[in-house]
Amino acid sequence: MTPKGLRIAIAGAGNVGKFVAADLQKRGNDVVLIEQNHEYAKRVRHDMGLDVHWVIGDACELHTLDEAVLSSCEVVVAATGDDEDNLVISLLAKQEFAVPRVIARVNHPDNEWLFNESWGVDIAVSTPHLLTALVEEAVSVGDLVKLLRLEQGRVSLMEVTLAEGSPVDGKTVREIAFPTDSSLVAVVRDGHVIAPRGETPLHAGDEVLALATTQAEGDLRRALTGE
Repeated sequence: MTPKGLRIAIAGAGNVGKFVAADLQKRGNDVVLIEQNHEYAKRVRHDMGLDVHWVIGDACELHTLDEAVLSSCEVVVAATGDDEDNLVISLLAKQEFAVPRVIARVNHPDNEWLFNESWGVDIAVSTPHLLTALVEEAVSVGDLVKLLRLEQGRVSLMEVTLAEGSPVDGKTVREIAFPTDSSLVAVVRDGHVIAPRGETPLHAGDEVLALATTQAEGDLRRALTGE
């Protein structure tokens, strides 16, 4: 759960923005929702009964972000349906208002490479890529799957269900030569989450979660799958 009491600004009250705002508000956060279409905002406020602060204006404009008091926000979510707008909002949030955490929606997957720290983006969320990862995670055994990218894409949360014949099958954690810049996070076995220790054994059928930098992904794949 998001820590209680965060002040969060969300740009765009479309399907994504309004439901994220409603969920975060229910969790006890102070949410400000920025939407430039006054009539649309009025309908959303009436239909959903959103108990959030509304700012009507273009989130790409500094005076609108000033009105939303972005300088007091711990998190900004750029959730409009336009990738260019989301990049501008992210850059302004980070450079002009020093927002600690900026999350941006990627509407077109081909644009994802732009959503990095140079544009003020801490985390980019691409729905098509998330769906792909979830599908792969559900059907693959023995394949290392990237579930989530962190640190502007430099670090990834990886998952693999160990196949029969995996080079780590039957070994304890301390016996496995994990590459530099990678770390075993958790093992899921028979519906239980195991915090891995040196003496923890790995077995075929285990779901293994690990963190790795981009440079370490290949070595991690070889260590866990033998590929």
